[in-house]
Amino acid sequence: MPEPANPLRGARFVLAAHEPRQLPADAGAEIAFAGVSNAGKSSALNALAGQAALARTSKTPGRTQQLVVFELPGGGRLVDLPGYGYAKVPEAVREHWRGAIDGYLRTRRSLRGLVLIADVRHALKDYDRQMLAFCAAVRLPCVVLLSKADKLSRTQALAAQRKVQREIDDAQWNASVLLLSATAGTGVEQARAAVMALLETPRA
Repeated sequence: MPEPANPLRGARFVLAAHEPRQLPADAGAEIAFAGVSNAGKSSALNALAGQAALARTSKTPGRTQQLVVFELPGGGRLVDLPGYGYAKVPEAVREHWRGAIDGYLRTRRSLRGLVLIADVRHALKDYDRQMLAFCAAVRLPCVVLLSKADKLSRTQALAAQRKVQREIDDAQWNASVLLLSATAGTGVEQARAAVMALLETPRA
């Protein structure tokens, strides 16, 4: 049985911006990807796009230090936000990232949703909770991808997924939780479908 077509496969790098004002025109639809710096965000993006090197991966966390924009062939954009929380980044740089991310999420009208990448073994972290609370406050749809699911047994991964979903539901953050393994391919099709659904969501 042939694999379904991947609507994210033709994603291509457009630009990397230090400030939201340097981004492409605020029109159309785009999805932002966020996560702490060692959550596997770049690997997740590459798996979703079906490209080995669309987003840079590194054994050194925190390589994404700008807002990196990828354009999709059918229209729409993916925006890779700076990985947050890497201790070796100077405080001034972390403050800049916080300001840029906050400004982007608050003001970008073409933003349709956020994909939050969190390591299934360590979710949720304080930053993840802050992002989920923020998205709920501004009514921005959010999907949580619990990455590195191959690092746990299937039973453990499902238990972690249920635990995170319970916390989200209890906090009334209105986000869905999916398991993902960029290495094993677990959950990739489901995650792609969730990204495409976000792109087609009207702005609240």
